[in-house]
Amino acid sequence: MALASRVGKIRPPVIPMVHVSYFGSNNNNGVKGLPDLRDLELILKSATPLVVIESHDEDRVCELVESMAEKSKMPLFKWSITDGLHRLAKGFSPQQFNREPHEMLRYIRSLTRPGIFLLLDFHPYLGDPMHIRLIREIAQRFAEVGHHLIFLSPAFEVPTELTGLVAKLELALPNEMQIETIVRNEAASYMRAQGRKVVTDRKAVQLLVRNLLGLTRVDVTRLARKAICDDGAITPSDIREVMEAKYRLMNASGVLSFEYETARFGKVGGLSKLKEWLSVRQRVFQGEAVGFGLEAPKGVLLLGVQGCGKSLAAKAVAGVWDVPLLRLDFGALYNKYIGETEKNLRDALRTAEVMAPCVLWVDEIEKGLAGGDGDDGVSRRVLGTLLTWMAERKKSVFLVATANDVTGLPPELLRKGRFDEIFFVDLPDEATRALIFQIHLKNRNLQPSRFDLDRLAKASPGFSGAEIEQAIVSSLYASLATSSTISMTHLLEELGKTKPLSVVMKEKIDWLRNWARERTVPAN
Repeated sequence: MALASRVGKIRPPVIPMVHVSYFGSNNNNGVKGLPDLRDLELILKSATPLVVIESHDEDRVCELVESMAEKSKMPLFKWSITDGLHRLAKGFSPQQFNREPHEMLRYIRSLTRPGIFLLLDFHPYLGDPMHIRLIREIAQRFAEVGHHLIFLSPAFEVPTELTGLVAKLELALPNEMQIETIVRNEAASYMRAQGRKVVTDRKAVQLLVRNLLGLTRVDVTRLARKAICDDGAITPSDIREVMEAKYRLMNASGVLSFEYETARFGKVGGLSKLKEWLSVRQRVFQGEAVGFGLEAPKGVLLLGVQGCGKSLAAKAVAGVWDVPLLRLDFGALYNKYIGETEKNLRDALRTAEVMAPCVLWVDEIEKGLAGGDGDDGVSRRVLGTLLTWMAERKKSVFLVATANDVTGLPPELLRKGRFDEIFFVDLPDEATRALIFQIHLKNRNLQPSRFDLDRLAKASPGFSGAEIEQAIVSSLYASLATSSTISMTHLLEELGKTKPLSVVMKEKIDWLRNWARERTVPAN
């Protein structure tokens, strides 16, 4: 039976001190957790003999089960391999003779009065057929005796023999109010230990709380404590570290990568219409326009010529909106085992939602969704999983997909409404090429004023941004080889020797530009 689940820093400048009333000694952190207590009560009332709880927060679960036992007036026993079986009531001590798993299970089987038995870290002993049989027999006698076995482990794989007898309880994650209470308690602990208040402001605390959403209480407490104890302050600089730590906790599959280096649109030449579109929607995405009846923007598809800045634009969205950037690697997604690829995608998308608000970047999406007769329908199932998520997601995850080959994109992905907009990133015009030269010269500590940017732009028709950058790099190598300073001559010679992709692949790129002219919005 299944139950629906809910799922060394530089010291910052002094910020106005927080009032004691803000970081008070409120200890109401909801340890017992009414929703969890209600769910556990429903499981027990549904006559389910076996309950599995996967959690690292042992203290919290123990308090939860104790509350449940007290409410139901049933005797509660706790077992661990170190202490044996122990009735949690006055006058009872651990039963060392019931320390071994088989002894403990035989003892429970022999009892004729119902009880609740909390078994800690039993998962290593599930490989013994005798243990499985004893658990099964206890469960099968539930109607006669009424024992409940509650297994608490960080991870617990239910054996096939026990399926149908087990309900899995997933503990509710703390909400914003509960997380803020945890942060307050950690700040109060720091103040008692250090004799001084935590330096912070309201906005920094709100950012910290928002970015701790989606984590368990144990992880929230640990990360909040680290943010406070590192320097006795909560500042915006703590948020990046918190997000990186949160990502490492959530991304067990390795399908997602956390892009530590984002960009600003000042580093992107051109794309003026894309920049304007994103600027208009920034406040809505960041939740600053509540009450206007607007949904958060969902995403854009960037089509275009290779090397024209699609990937850099994806990074810039996250940089300008000041949210984490996650990159979905389709190469790591695929697995030879049936069903695992789709599971990997679902796990990756779930992680992105936990990291929200964030930007999810899928580079060259057409390669990840390109199917074939030999893939047993995996690509179609992956596409279906992605489309369902795109339609149903509620979290602020802004999807930026880039593609070079429109013919490799499935028609379902291009249907109106899948993305908020489809932008075409074309070859840069002359004015944009001059700007790109300026940006890349600055990036290499060269003074753009030393160069005739307009002349360079005229000498590079059909060049992409990546090709302009490479021409500058090659010119630097040439000047270094002759022990001279890079000059206009070096750059013009390099441009003259280069055949851009728009020439080498002229027919294909002309077709793409013609296709996009009536079907997409120009990014520049």
